Amino acid sequence: MASPALLMRVVASAYCVAEKAATIVRNVMAAGDLGIVEKTGANDLQTKADRLAQMSICASLARKFPKVTIIGEELVIWVDPLDGTKEYTEGLLDHVTVLIGIAYGGKAIAGVINQPYYNYQAGADAVLGRTIWGVLGIGAFGFHLTEAPAGKHIVITTRSHSSTLVNDCISALNPDSVIRVGGAGNKIIQLIEGKASAYVFASPGCKKWDTCAPEAILHAVGGKITDIHGNSFQYNKEVKHMNSAGVLATLRNYDYYASRIPHTVKQSLVP
Repeated sequence: MASPALLMRVVASAYCVAEKAATIVRNVMAAGDLGIVEKTGANDLQTKADRLAQMSICASLARKFPKVTIIGEELVIWVDPLDGTKEYTEGLLDHVTVLIGIAYGGKAIAGVINQPYYNYQAGADAVLGRTIWGVLGIGAFGFHLTEAPAGKHIVITTRSHSSTLVNDCISALNPDSVIRVGGAGNKIIQLIEGKASAYVFASPGCKKWDTCAPEAILHAVGGKITDIHGNSFQYNKEVKHMNSAGVLATLRNYDYYASRIPHTVKQSLVP
């Protein structure tokens, strides 16, 4: 088991560097030159904020924990310096998060989610940003845990990576409403703050750095996240980065949603 003292040092450092990364994200936007490039294709963007925040996070953590693998102690740190890049480039700033996930033995055990633009619609004098963090066995902090309305099935899913398969899967759940937003971190926040009942993404595309930090926080408050087949994600340093069999996450009632995933959808998504 990872040393509790080491783990809390890593979490504390991740909290601090996430806030520094959030400042970088805001500063790049304020400067007006996003430096957008295409990474692998349409809707897969990278900005100057991604690059600068990534360098800052990795450099800071590497200095403090040189034996830790950042993506000794078998801790692996999964970093997404700007989750929701497409939404960032389009000015949908409340979708954007900085994610730092900490795994041990392939399991997500702690995570930090910073929202650089939290409260940005409250006016010019508003204090921007907040940091949510959690550790398995301890809990999650920085937000008010709220459950979705009882008896309502509110599904949250991708805004920019939709497909026939994604939509067919959502339709099979017979939701009362569907919310389409950007960012895996943002979607998990919607779950733990009671705005959605289930996060469903029946498609490849989500990466381990998208899910490690949100998974740890969700699990710390009793939620569950898997691929569409119900398989747990693994976060050891050798694992493939793509979550090729999609994502299914809930704060409560996981079995209800898992039982309604169509067989045809599962056949289309290979773990």
